[in-house]
Amino acid sequence: MRRLRILVLMHPDFMPPDSADGYTAQEINVWKTEFDVVSTLRAAGHEVRPLGVQEEIKPVREAIESFKPHIVFTLLEEFHNKSVFDQHIASYLELMKIPYTGCNPRGLILARGKDLSKTLVQHRRIAVPAFAVFPMRRKVKRPPRLALPLIVKSLSEDGSFGISQASIVDTDEKLAERVAFVHDRLGTAAIAEQYIEGRELYVAVLGNNRLRALPVWELKFGSMGGQGARQIATEKAKHDPGYQERVGIVDGPANDLAPEVSARIQRTAKRIYRTLKLDGYARIDFRLAADSTPYFIEANPNPEIAKSQEFATAARHDGLDYPDLLHRILALGISRAKAGASVG
Repeated sequence: MRRLRILVLMHPDFMPPDSADGYTAQEINVWKTEFDVVSTLRAAGHEVRPLGVQEEIKPVREAIESFKPHIVFTLLEEFHNKSVFDQHIASYLELMKIPYTGCNPRGLILARGKDLSKTLVQHRRIAVPAFAVFPMRRKVKRPPRLALPLIVKSLSEDGSFGISQASIVDTDEKLAERVAFVHDRLGTAAIAEQYIEGRELYVAVLGNNRLRALPVWELKFGSMGGQGARQIATEKAKHDPGYQERVGIVDGPANDLAPEVSARIQRTAKRIYRTLKLDGYARIDFRLAADSTPYFIEANPNPEIAKSQEFATAARHDGLDYPDLLHRILALGISRAKAGASVG
């Protein structure tokens, strides 16, 4: 790829240093994605300018006018401290006619609402856990069709935010308590969905029109299931390196799946990607039940792409090393802009 001017948007708190030397693993974990992207692109010969933005859009416009980037690499997962505002950054970049990486605004909106994405996917005859939404300031009453146990989450937050062992509820009283927790602590509506006992599987997908599904990846919980704990992707299991090491949580290829099951899951991931109008790159999450039915849990456009995260490790396993992965993501953003902005 030719040498590019690349503006990298990120949260101001995650602005990485020039070198990771002297930092602890816990400190590096905060800005590892930003560091990996910036340092890798610079090592590849690109001119890279990191920019921390959160409260104001003006710095983005000023950087575009002064730096004149060929493309914006967006690592923002929220704006104005709201995750649902990430689509506005993509929309703004389209208005500015600047190529950008990752998903288009329409796909971000469709994937963000867990109820909407599940409804659309279910319409395509893809297995989805039964679910119900509990809006803010409404009495919690479980629909008769929704059998316990359930897992209760934020309707719009991602990254396992707010998910713990207490998120699994097996009585109506616990359901009401956990919905209240989501309302009060997370400030969003809650979704309660059928708890699927099974394996946690991820499929990374790259592409705009022609899609590449990477190998089926699995979050392996080690000893987390001891003492009655459920093997679920809690916030701690996903983001606490010390806890991961203590209980042996790792991710890796789901090697013991039958080839036809792996192929079916990859095909299903592509169907979901297209149904939700995603492009760029995304990760599709499943729970695999004992009867080998993959249940769609959620889609994650613009997932974490640090070298150590599932997306990058699955790509490396499939023969796409980290610099090539980033260049592929850049190429997809540039080709979308040439084709005429976001998908219809």
